[in-house]
Amino acid sequence: MTDFLLFVPACFALNLAFGPNNLLALTHGAQGGAGFAIGAASSRIAVFVPMIAASALGLGVILSTSALLFGVIKVIGALYLVWMGIRLLGSRPEGGAGAGRPQAPSFRTALRREALAAVSNPKAILIFAAFFPQFVDTAAYWQSYATLGAIFLGLELCAISIYALAGAWAASFAAHRLHWFQRASGVGMILFGLLLLVSRQPGRA
Repeated sequence: MTDFLLFVPACFALNLAFGPNNLLALTHGAQGGAGFAIGAASSRIAVFVPMIAASALGLGVILSTSALLFGVIKVIGALYLVWMGIRLLGSRPEGGAGAGRPQAPSFRTALRREALAAVSNPKAILIFAAFFPQFVDTAAYWQSYATLGAIFLGLELCAISIYALAGAWAASFAAHRLHWFQRASGVGMILFGLLLLVSRQPGRA
């Protein structure tokens, strides 16, 4: 019980941490509403399930110790985030240059954005490989890992909802300035990509 009392708040802090996926939930919430953003983020949850399973099988340890593999995934993820940021910067408001509200992407595009942002960031599986084992009951390894994974996914959904609602709330009060919000999101994506590109592999000096 004590372990869970420590795990839940620490895990939720990781879920709430502002990163590319939560920025997407915020942006999608502003563009298409909270329901649109939460639905799009279902692909993030779908990606995290096999990542948690892979970590339980030990693949996360391989990733965390292999400089080459970490570097390849990191570069791919960084370039994707930069590319997505450039796309957001270049998008036009709905109805032409004089309109204020940027056009929401198709639901399929939003799903793809969320999934690719999740799978292209190696730090997600490193969380599962380095953070989860501190709370795993080795006497019931698989059941314990599955329980931790389920709690993580539930808290992730809560974090998604918070960011999606925040984006929708911001849109309702500043619809005529949403194109600036979208440009800020694009800049944020580019910055996350550049930070990921220069980040070091965890555990290495």
